[in-house]
Amino acid sequence: MAIRLTLDKVLNEKNITRYILSKETKIKYQTIDKYYKNNIVRYDSYILNKICIALDCDISDIIEFKKD
Repeated sequence: MAIRLTLDKVLNEKNITRYILSKETKIKYQTIDKYYKNNIVRYDSYILNKICIALDCDISDIIEFKKD
């Protein structure tokens, strides 16, 4: 089983850069970049909430769960 962030797809679909998302959410660019590149070990619900609000999406739009 695997949890994968799909923030890259959502940002591309909405034509929003990581820099803009960082500014809108007031989350450090480096943190947004880790979520974008799926280099996160522990998911912070506060950060995920701010991202969803900024992108006007559900959590299921930026996280996918796959059974192997």
